[in-house]
Amino acid sequence: MTLKDRITDDMKAALRAGAKERLSAIRLILAAVKQREVDERITLDDAQVLGVLEKMIKQRRESIEQFKSGGRDDLVAKESAELQLLQSYLPAQLNDGEIDAIIGEAIRASGAASIKDMGKVMAAVRPKVQGRADMGALSERVKRRLAGAGS
Repeated sequence: MTLKDRITDDMKAALRAGAKERLSAIRLILAAVKQREVDERITLDDAQVLGVLEKMIKQRRESIEQFKSGGRDDLVAKESAELQLLQSYLPAQLNDGEIDAIIGEAIRASGAASIKDMGKVMAAVRPKVQGRADMGALSERVKRRLAGAGS
């Protein structure tokens, strides 16, 4: 079963159960997936659906920060619930040791020697960790490793 099929099945289950908030959040996911499919005239595979989910997760995290600073606890709770649902569709997250090993292998394979080679390293790392690690934090780790390698 593809990830998109799983999300669709969850939407049907939420509809039957009368879970309005869950149904609304799942419909947002499916709408974002469908929008990308229509825009690009393709059918998304699991990796591309994960990309859509990661983008939505990033948006939710940014919204939560904005709502917290604005004192809107009601909206923080809503966004947090959506964030939790979105994260439930991601594969198991990698631990720090696994991430460091993948970064180290990518640095060796690409021959990266300084921060200037960050694009090469990220291009090698991204497909291995997609959906299994926070890309912003990953980028920071790669930057730190390369800054240490270049000096």
